[in-house]
Parts: sequence; structure tokens; C-alpha cells
Amino acid sequence: MKIINKFVSIIFIVLLFGLAETFAQLAPVDSVIEGNINSNAFLSKNKRYLLRGFVNVNPPATLTIQAGTVIYGERSTKGSLIINRGAKIIANGTADEPIVFTSQALPGNRGAGDWGGIIIAGNATINVPGGTATLEGGTGTIYGGGATPNDDDNSGILRYVRIEFPGIAFLPDNEINGLTLGGVGRGTTIEYVQVSFSGDDSFEWFGGTVNGKYLIAFKGVDDEFDMDFGFRGNLQFGFGLRDPNIADISGSNGFETDNDGTGTFNTPRTLPVISNFTVVGPMPDTSFTAYNPNFKRGAHIRRSALTSIYNSIVMGYPIGLLLDGSGVGNAAIGDTLQIRNSIWAGLRAGNGIITNYGQLNALQWYDTPAYQNRRYVQPSEVGLIAPFNLTSPNPVPNSGSPAATGAAFSNPRLGSFFTPTSYVGAFDPSGNRWDLPWANYDPQNTSYVLSVEENQLSGLPTDFSLSQNYPNPFNPSTKIIYSVANPTKVKLYVTNILGQVVDELVNDFKETGTYEIEYNAENLSTGLYIYTLEAGNTKLSKKMTLLK
Repeated sequence: MKIINKFVSIIFIVLLFGLAETFAQLAPVDSVIEGNINSNAFLSKNKRYLLRGFVNVNPPATLTIQAGTVIYGERSTKGSLIINRGAKIIANGTADEPIVFTSQALPGNRGAGDWGGIIIAGNATINVPGGTATLEGGTGTIYGGGATPNDDDNSGILRYVRIEFPGIAFLPDNEINGLTLGGVGRGTTIEYVQVSFSGDDSFEWFGGTVNGKYLIAFKGVDDEFDMDFGFRGNLQFGFGLRDPNIADISGSNGFETDNDGTGTFNTPRTLPVISNFTVVGPMPDTSFTAYNPNFKRGAHIRRSALTSIYNSIVMGYPIGLLLDGSGVGNAAIGDTLQIRNSIWAGLRAGNGIITNYGQLNALQWYDTPAYQNRRYVQPSEVGLIAPFNLTSPNPVPNSGSPAATGAAFSNPRLGSFFTPTSYVGAFDPSGNRWDLPWANYDPQNTSYVLSVEENQLSGLPTDFSLSQNYPNPFNPSTKIIYSVANPTKVKLYVTNILGQVVDELVNDFKETGTYEIEYNAENLSTGLYIYTLEAGNTKLSKKMTLLK
């Protein structure tokens, strides 16, 4: 027994030192962002930021993020960015300078669930009774427009954005997704977004009408593209690729769609319109068995969803397509659920196109000649160049690929949002790849540490400062100017001579810069007052005199 205890003690010490070393390997940051952002804020590419805890952007604030900015999420506090209803995010990156949200761990030490994720909540319609609900993940975020929803609601822009290693568990089976969109309206722009190594779903839409183009789900743990609670957006050009060793105990799918958690017919019904997706599972060949047994289906349409898929490729999953339940089966029979001009491949005998609804023959339905769908036993028959390459995938059809032709856009559901193509799937066999150069298929080994030169900000304050108000004495208005040396939470408040706070002027995150406040004291009496700036570890105070 003593030998065993000694052995256990040695193992514990080794693990303890190993953990200490791992947690010490964190990238340096210039600024910590935590709490509430209640007024407009700007993040610069010349700084490295850390999200600590649940960072809430509240209305009417807009958070603007410069192209090329890198933002880390803190693992120990489940760092997450939440854009609440009525607030906005403007994260408008470029192909050469994408905006990156990632793990703070250094290369080689990163993993799925290293931080929370990005949550955007809007005021569009959801099908939950009452029109509002609380998002999963433990943040307490309310989404949906209630009794007066706005399907054109605008929550801002995500363009050329990478979200890497998110999806930390708040509680068991209650994780934060990579990108969560709750009741987001179609006035919002979501395009060129990659979610990599998410600990839960890569993308999940809870109701709403937001559209999306050029989306990548890479090596996630749970589902690639998950939609429910009345989501009715349009989605075009998406790519999903799985690591065959990584899947969730709940069952991992390419597409997973529900009307709601119990399959009611609550309206509006979940009806995403999806075109030109290439969803690649864990099986490069139907004889391949060395994959995580928790992989399930290329598309699982269930619980009365009306999901419709066009001009897309789904391949390499143990089960290709499952139309689950009477609500889904009857929708397929009644043509409110549609799959058209698409390719399913990697179909093992008996596990290709299936249903558990006795009144529907799913394979016959899929093969209806007018639907112009195609299916192949092996993924290789689709003729993509290198879709299963996990570090440098090339999902483009080769010159002889059946996916090079066969698309159609005459269906009235494929309206003006959709760009017509002749090819099926996400990539043009004769065009440029839309995922390059901004996407990253090896984020584990990417360094995001700023060089000394990159970290120089000319013309910006190097110290926290608080200027004397002017005019002074004043009646009833005066100007107060303060400078912020580093992006940080700032408080500026006024106290009387007894130290009692009589006015709070600023209580918000501020970027490096100089700010001017016009202070009106018409509600105060004549007397001596003190105004105080708290920023970082700095606290500065000055006196001012109000004469009426």
C-alpha cells in the first residue's frame, strides 16, 4: 500500500508540474476586456486583447474591431463575447487581414473548448411561445423580438473572421458554441467566417432570419451546422470537414435541424434554405472503420424541421441522410421539405438515405427523377481533389468530377440572395477558392504574438491623465478631458466633499486615446466637488467649483 501511495504521489507531482507548465504557456496580452461595454468601443490590430468572463456589449453600443485584430479568450473564466439585442458588432476583416478570436495558449498547447465563443442575440422572430428565450451555454443571454419582432434587425457585421478553439462547457452537456446566432435578423452580415476546433457545434442558429455566405466548420466536436427554433435564413457556400478521431458523445452530424426541442409545429417552422455546401465526414471510403463511433449522419433532419438543401455535396458519414419522424416525413411527401440537385456519397448498404417514418420510402423520394439528385457508393466517385486532407484540404472538383455540373437555381426558394452556379458544392472547379488566403487549416501551430514593431502605436497617449476641467469655476457646464494609455475599463465619477458619489460620467471599456466629457451639473448645488478617474491601476482626482 505504501508503494502504491508513493507511486500515486509521484504521478500527482508530475501531473501538477505538467499542468503548471501548460497553463504558464499563455500568449501575452495588452488589454483585458471584462464586464459590460455600454458605449461605442474600438479594438486595434496593434494590440492583443483577452476576453475575461462573459463580456456583454449592451445597447446602444457598437463594438468595432479593426481588420487584423487578434482577440484571445480566457479559459479559466470561460471568456466569451456576447452582442446583446440592440447592440452591434462591426468585425469587418479582409482576406489579407482577417479578425481572429482564438485560444490564449501558445502553439502546440491549444485545444477545443479553450474559451467560450461568440454569441449574437437579435430581435427577429423565433418560434418559442412569447417570442423570447434564453440561449444555451449558461450566459443568460435573451434572444428574440418578443411580441414585436423585427426580421430585418441588424446586429452588425462578421466578415473575414476566424473563431478558433471555442466551445468550453459551462456545465456538462451545456457548452457554448463557436458562433451562436439567436434571433438574429437579416439586416446582419455574416460571411467569410471559419469556426475551427469548437468544443460544441461550430455554427448554431436559434430562430431568426439572418443570411450567411462562405462559412467553414473545421474539426469541430459536435455538429457542423445546427439550426432550430424557427430559423429561416438563406445560406450559400459552406464547407465542413471533420477529424475522424473527434466526435461528441451526443452524436456528431454535418447538418442537424429541429423545429424545436420536442418537434412541435410551432411557427414559424425551421426552414433554412441551403445551397452549395460541401460537407465532408470522417470516412474517405466505405470500408474505413477507424473513426470515432460517435459520428452519426451527414444530415439529420428531425423534430418537424422543414430544412431544404440544394446544389450541395454530403459525403463520408456513417449514415448519409436521416429523415426523422412523421413531421419530417410528411413534409418530404408534401414537398415543403426539399432536397434538389445534390450529391450524397459514401453510402454503405442500408445506411445511405433512410427514414424511420413508415409512410415514406426515403431512398425512392431522394431518387425522384425530377429532383435531379445523385448518389455514389464511394466519396472518391465525387471527384474532389483532396477533400479529406486534414491540414491542407482541397475540396474543389477536378476536371472530370460529376460535381462540376448539375446545379439549378430555377426553384423559387433560391431568390436574389443566391449566386447561380453551374457546379454543385461549395467550390468552383474553374474559379478561385473563396477560402484562401484568409482561412487557416492549421491554427494549432500559428503564432499570434505581436512583434515589437507591430506593437508601436504612434500619436497615442503613453500615460493615464486627467486634465483640469475648463471653465473652472463653472455654471452649470464644464469640460473634462482624460487620456487612456492602454485599453481598459474606465470609471469617471463626481463626489461631494463628503466622498458621496453624485454623478457617474463613465463606466465602460475604453480604447487607448484621449476623451472629452461635457459635464452638466444643473442638478447640483453650489459648492466644491471632486472628479475621479479610475483606469487600470491608476486613480486620479481633481477639484472643481460650481458657482450658481
